[in-house]
Amino acid sequence: MDIWLEYAWALLILIGLEGLLSADNALVLAVIAKHLPENQKSKAINYGIIMAFAFRFAALFAISFIANVWQVQAIGAAYLLYLGLKHVIQARFGKKDAHKEEKQSGSARGFWGTVGKIALADLAFAIDSILAAVALALGLPDSPLGDFGGMDGGKFAVVVLGGIAGLVLIKYAAGWFIKLLAKRPALETTAYAIVAWVGVKLAVITLAHHDIGVLDHDFPHSTVWTIVFYGMLVAIALLGWFSPANKPAAKNAEQH
Repeated sequence: MDIWLEYAWALLILIGLEGLLSADNALVLAVIAKHLPENQKSKAINYGIIMAFAFRFAALFAISFIANVWQVQAIGAAYLLYLGLKHVIQARFGKKDAHKEEKQSGSARGFWGTVGKIALADLAFAIDSILAAVALALGLPDSPLGDFGGMDGGKFAVVVLGGIAGLVLIKYAAGWFIKLLAKRPALETTAYAIVAWVGVKLAVITLAHHDIGVLDHDFPHSTVWTIVFYGMLVAIALLGWFSPANKPAAKNAEQH
């Protein structure tokens, strides 16, 4: 009985953790699909949810590969850093009509181009999500369920259930974020800043890989790094929420 209570507690913690990671993923889905016509936004997000589901389950079965080959983690980190920093730098230092140009290029890219961009982001977030889930599950005692997918069956079940909960949260959060972005446009740049910060997190995991050894192997899971990561995440979100750039849009939203 004690072992199943421990598993239940770990599952609750993992659902909370997946909720935080899913918020990032949902925000990215919202900003990438933002330029599409209304009738295509929900369709693009639904495709994004399906791909996120597929990537996370594929990552589960390939976890030994993801956990042991640092190049996979490095590619995910590089893509998220590129995606986030490109938008933040353009928004901060680009021309005044950069947003219009981006919207036009987004329209030209079309529906399937947007879905492809969502797929790349989903893949990077799947790596982050599964690594975090497995790191938590590996701390649990072995269950009497045998092995499955290269892991203890009980631990595998905890990771799968946590991942499903995360995907459900992405589904509902993405629609809410699209409405929120219309009222608070500064959150779009904030979303990309969060994407870049998650890229930093994956980069830290890569640098702590035993084949790289730049950082201590246990550092990505340490209390210090956890506090720093989530503290910065909250700080970025608060800056975006209270940005003066949101005020005109909020007034227009109230008028409509």
